[in-house]
Amino acid sequence: MGGRYGVSADVVAQIVAQAEARRPGLGGMRLICVDGPAGSGKTTLAGQLGALLPAQVVHMDDLYEGWTGVRAGVERLHEWVLGPLAAGAPGRYRRYDWELGRYAERHAVPVADSLVVEGCGSACQGVDVYEPLIVWVEADDDLRLRRGVERDGEGAREHWLEFMAAEQEMYARERTRERAHVRLDAWGRPA
Repeated sequence: MGGRYGVSADVVAQIVAQAEARRPGLGGMRLICVDGPAGSGKTTLAGQLGALLPAQVVHMDDLYEGWTGVRAGVERLHEWVLGPLAAGAPGRYRRYDWELGRYAERHAVPVADSLVVEGCGSACQGVDVYEPLIVWVEADDDLRLRRGVERDGEGAREHWLEFMAAEQEMYARERTRERAHVRLDAWGRPA
């Protein structure tokens, strides 16, 4: 996962089958949340799920206002995307451009059969009302940090370390791993 990696087609198909068997609890849609620590491989798995379902993928990274914006990003997910969809209306959001430090283009999230939301905080307890399928992806801290620095550059190392500490607190509070229906390691094996 994590760009060069990926979950096996069999595992992805099993997750899709679980998602399709769920009651559509987000308006008339099924919600799949791919959560877990940064650098564990969520984005790659979410892309695989989105392609097979098919479903749009919303990335939490697009909703955070930088390294310290996770909590506000979760609020934006509910306000801009999930709330409208639950009411049967399209969602929409503006992508935050981390490099420029400001909001960029707008994205529409149409009412459809399914929606995949991936990223840290995507499965906070507030989503439970929508009866999501929660997929947890994890990796050890050394691998996550290595992936993050490879992607974002050595200058981001301190940001990564701070973010990793903050997300640990969030996951303990939200009990995300314990609430997950599917738990995978960084290579797509049961965790």
